[in-house]
Amino acid sequence: MGKEVVDDAGEEYLFKIVVIGDSAVGKSNLLSRFARDEFDLHSKATVGVEFQTQVVEIEGKEVKAQVWDTAGQERFRAVTSAYYRGAVGTLIVYDISRRTTFDSIKRWLDELNTHCDTAVAKMLVGNKSDLDNIRAVSVEEGKSLAEEEGLFFIETSALDSTNVMKAFEIVIREIYNNVSRKVLNSDSYKAELSMNRVTLVNGSDTDRKKGALSCCSSG
Repeated sequence: MGKEVVDDAGEEYLFKIVVIGDSAVGKSNLLSRFARDEFDLHSKATVGVEFQTQVVEIEGKEVKAQVWDTAGQERFRAVTSAYYRGAVGTLIVYDISRRTTFDSIKRWLDELNTHCDTAVAKMLVGNKSDLDNIRAVSVEEGKSLAEEEGLFFIETSALDSTNVMKAFEIVIREIYNNVSRKVLNSDSYKAELSMNRVTLVNGSDTDRKKGALSCCSSG
């Protein structure tokens, strides 16, 4: 379910991206906003697994992002290994108005690292930025955790669309850049990532990328 490459003349990619995080942080609405530009105010908890496929153009090439969403509740944890299999990107989502969902991020990262290869593009997403008036997790705390864990960071609102496309596009572009450099299957690169606890951010690019992507603007 990982990358799918057609010949050089008509190169095409299929990237599996998983969306993880506690229940009711807005994972399903992030996915529906990305895939269909829809938001359901009364969306119910996801039962089991669902996915949506969206086509994104990067550097003139067609990239298909197959984004998987599953329930955050503990009783559905049995789906984990199949759910993560072949994933090359992930959005780890918390709700900025509920601190407990932020406190769970390290547990989700541990689960991700258990089931996934090290070379996964990881984006920490503080969702529901429209609830700034009841914010329980500061932007600085989100950025700090992202830097500590080697993640990209962004705040989004599935309700008003803020940064939703941007979050997915950053992850997709990061996967694409690494696949096009043919490093995803390099054992030495994986070992280097593992040793440095860094995810898909290379050498001199680190500061530039962190600066560009550790964002929470409304634009």
